[in-house]
Amino acid sequence: MNRFVRRGVIGLLAGLVSSLVVLAAFQDAPHVALALLVGVGYAVAFRPSHDGYADSLMSAAAMGVPLWALFDIIIFPVASGQPPQWTGAGMRAQFPYLVGWVVFGAVLGLMVQALTDLALRLLGPEPEPKIEAVTPTRVVVVGGGFAGVTTAQSLEKLFGPDPSIAIQLVSETNALLFTPMLAEVAASSLEPTHISTPLRTSLHRTEVIRGRVASIDLNAKQVLLASDHDAPEMVTHQALSYDHLVLSLGAVSNYFGNKGIEENSFDFKSLADAIRIRNHVIDMFDRASREPDPARRRAMVTLVIAGAGFSGAELAGGLNDFTRGMLAYYPNIPSEEVRIIVVHPADRILPELTESLARYALQRMAARGVTFKLNTRVADARPGLVVLNPAEEIRTETLVWTAGTRPNPVVQALPIEMSKRGAVVVDTTLAVPGQPGVWALGDCAAVTDAKTGKSCPPTAQFALREAYTVAHNIHATLRGRPLKPFHFEALGILAVVGHHTACAEIKGLRFSGLFAWLMWRGIYLSKLPGLERQVRVLSDWIIELFFPRDIVQTIDFGERGPVRPTTPAPPVAQSGTAGNSLTGEPARSA
Repeated sequence: MNRFVRRGVIGLLAGLVSSLVVLAAFQDAPHVALALLVGVGYAVAFRPSHDGYADSLMSAAAMGVPLWALFDIIIFPVASGQPPQWTGAGMRAQFPYLVGWVVFGAVLGLMVQALTDLALRLLGPEPEPKIEAVTPTRVVVVGGGFAGVTTAQSLEKLFGPDPSIAIQLVSETNALLFTPMLAEVAASSLEPTHISTPLRTSLHRTEVIRGRVASIDLNAKQVLLASDHDAPEMVTHQALSYDHLVLSLGAVSNYFGNKGIEENSFDFKSLADAIRIRNHVIDMFDRASREPDPARRRAMVTLVIAGAGFSGAELAGGLNDFTRGMLAYYPNIPSEEVRIIVVHPADRILPELTESLARYALQRMAARGVTFKLNTRVADARPGLVVLNPAEEIRTETLVWTAGTRPNPVVQALPIEMSKRGAVVVDTTLAVPGQPGVWALGDCAAVTDAKTGKSCPPTAQFALREAYTVAHNIHATLRGRPLKPFHFEALGILAVVGHHTACAEIKGLRFSGLFAWLMWRGIYLSKLPGLERQVRVLSDWIIELFFPRDIVQTIDFGERGPVRPTTPAPPVAQSGTAGNSLTGEPARSA
């Protein structure tokens, strides 16, 4: 039986059974018809893993929330001549339908899973097209960020099931992190896993290799992966040979050689970093709640963020809302002792935005309690102490570093031309000059727009378009067609800076306040990879409307973090310490 016919039959049967739940709950024809259509569509679109009943139940049940919001809150009332029921009273009146949709989704997920497993036992695995064995052209993409994953996805679309092309993606993690929402994880607005999409569900014919790139041998055309063992005597490497290599290893934090800052600050680049910051903030409030010394207590609830680019400003706004909301559970901590301090070396925050929007963001954040120290640098950091330049000391247990990045050290070690910031220089087609078959893009590449001649910023929206160009040019190279030079005009930039407040510039138009915040959420929700993740994030946002943010600590990674002092740090002379200057971090735009 054809696999699509097979899934269609499963979807029809599961939709019929699940629609009975809706019939019992709602007892009206429109809901039953809609439930039947949703059931068939879900079963055809999603192929569950074998015996994955819990995952199928949770995923399909979560789908009930946006269905309720879309149809019972908006579409059905409007169709009957009533206004949308998105007021508090209206949503409470529609609450029984929410329960019905969630139960419907749970039954649907279980039925699709059961029928899929039954078909597997009775009919065997789904038939796959037969592919003749050939020696494929090997395309290796190193880096599992936006640039690398989008390149692999684009290659899959361009080459289709062509057996002569083998695509491999090397990534240190098994999921694509949606970094624009990372600050919401640190601020406890979103569940950590909801902004990470498994690579193996996003890439259908790409071989995903979980590993860390140790080095790249351009002469031998090999990518060497680090051993799983850390012991020096067990330094063995797995070698991946390639015909085409795509460098998309991204960037790492740049501490400008200051070991004090590196050892006593939190990174803010990965999901683990966001979880670690959130756990640490909760831990500091727990400790401060029982601390009788006001000076020590004030240091525990003082958070310093170095850098006021997009990451720093969004993190500051999110943590400010989070910590102010936590005070309801910590009556022993005076609200005036909680401080969110942003240190930035320039005279304005958010240099990626226009001056008027940046000034608006600063004023709104300051009104909500964020303190800004402009024209100021973090000169040094010690356990329990941050030293600034001009001379100032801040007693704090929390320093988050968002003030500088540099290309991945693996890329910087290659014997090829580099830019001043250590990025790989590429030509207008994103090929590395003098290295046939090697391409570079994203944060680790110095890309120039072919039309304007201007340097392209290392932002997400440029990385995505660079990925399309690289995939197109690899396909064109193997098919003997002309290459396409890279050109892209930025669509706009968005930044959320606190409770229901954001700034946006879209095609020259400027927005701020609540409307920009709604725009931020809508645009980034649409860009979040995968319907399942979109449903989960939307569910988190809806839950946040009715309930406070969670203050339960998650697991302790036991990995790198700032050194925690056991005694108060000794005073430091106020003579001023010359430190490394902070640099504005790249914007993360839509």
